[in-house]
Amino acid sequence: MEQAPGRIAWLENLIVLASRLLLAWIFVHEGVFLAINFDVASAGMATMGVPAYLLVATIALQLVAGIAIAAGWHARAGAAALGLFCLATAILFHTNLADRNELLHFEKDLAIAGGMLLLMLRGAGGWSVEGFFRARPMLANPRSGTAS
Repeated sequence: MEQAPGRIAWLENLIVLASRLLLAWIFVHEGVFLAINFDVASAGMATMGVPAYLLVATIALQLVAGIAIAAGWHARAGAAALGLFCLATAILFHTNLADRNELLHFEKDLAIAGGMLLLMLRGAGGWSVEGFFRARPMLANPRSGTAS
C-alpha cells in the first residue's frame, strides 16, 4: 500500500523537527549550565589552558546556534558551526583514547558532528521558522511583494 505524498511530508517534517530538537538540546542545556556555573567552568577550563574569553564564546555559540537549530532559523549555519565545534572538541580535548571514557566522548563528539553536518546539508524542514516564511512569502519581504 502506497503512502500519500502529504502523509510522507508530514512524517518527514515530524522526524526532522524531532531530530533538530534532540541535537539542539545538549547545546542549549550545556550553554545554560556553563553560564550559571561560569566561575567553576572557567576554573576547569583554565586547568586545560583555555582562557575565559573562549568560555564566553563557547557559551554564546552553544546558546545561539542551539536555539537557531531548535527553532529552524538559520539552522544550516548553526549546524555547521556546532558540527565544526564538535570536531574541534573531539580532536583537542578527547585525545587520550586509551581511557574508555575519553574514547566514548571522542566518539560522541564525532557522532554529533555527523548529525550536525547532515542537518547543515538537509536544512530545517517544513516545520521551522524558515519553513513558515517559505510558505508565506509576503511575510518574508512585505515591501517587495515577493519572497527574497
